Amino acid sequence: MNPATPTRILGAATAAYGLAVALRPEILLRPTGLGTGLESEPRAAARLIALRDLASGLAMVVTSDPRARRTAIAVRVASDAADTLVFAHALRGQPERVKTLAVTSGWGVLCAAGALHEWRRGRGQRHRIAAHDAVRT
Repeated sequence: MNPATPTRILGAATAAYGLAVALRPEILLRPTGLGTGLESEPRAAARLIALRDLASGLAMVVTSDPRARRTAIAVRVASDAADTLVFAHALRGQPERVKTLAVTSGWGVLCAAGALHEWRRGRGQRHRIAAHDAVRT
């Protein structure tokens, strides 16, 4: 398996979720308790988050340069960390808080783990290629 595969899968899932929420903001709003999806202000905020997720997810999928993909993943993880902080404050005292924070922080951890996997596997492949080339010369 290509070392980038897990991060690309996570990027595709992020982009798909972003597209779904952009089209139907209630997918984000109802589970978080931030609205029913009918209020215009929360719908706009949900769409902002969704479009950010769509862009960062697509960047994780289409970027072929490992450094650029690491940057895209860093943006994704930072976005999830920001979501966790904002939702932690906004949902104080709400029953949806724990579930929401588990999802936002969990997704950030998954993306960070995917990046670590890619880095470790990629580094190992570079060492094997270098060793193979040394043997051939």
